[in-house]
Amino acid sequence: MHVWVDREGCISCGQCEETCPQVFAIMEDGLADVKQQPDEDLEDLAQAAADGCPVAVIHTNA
Repeated sequence: MHVWVDREGCISCGQCEETCPQVFAIMEDGLADVKQQPDEDLEDLAQAAADGCPVAVIHTNA
């Protein structure tokens, strides 16, 4: 799985970081980004973060 964040649309709610802090972080500029790609053990949590993003700016592909 590969994940990425469309940072221009991020509203800095922190939901992704709360759901999967191993993969997502709120960066110094206040916007979310991927800090590391998920390994197999984190794919479900990373997908949950993407699914739960209120502005749908987290994207995944297998």
